[in-house]
Amino acid sequence: MAEKPDLVCIRRCQGLLLAELYRSKLEAWGIPVLLRYESAGPVIGITLDGLGEVALMVPAAFADEAVALLDEVQEPDEQEGYFPPTNSA
Repeated sequence: MAEKPDLVCIRRCQGLLLAELYRSKLEAWGIPVLLRYESAGPVIGITLDGLGEVALMVPAAFADEAVALLDEVQEPDEQEGYFPPTNSA
């Protein structure tokens, strides 16, 4: 029986949408990710007071690399709820 790797939480976010964005970036770089969250949040659709909180868990061996990769991701504008455009001119 294979041993389970030690998982560490590298980031917490509100809602599955943003968590899935983070997971896709990490998995594209070969980092396995587990999303940990309460089942009531997605079912009810509430992201209030920690109910919709999602923890991104990765094996401890990948933690530093995962944090560095996620630091490059542009955070959504909390006031507006969208990703602001970037200047690509």
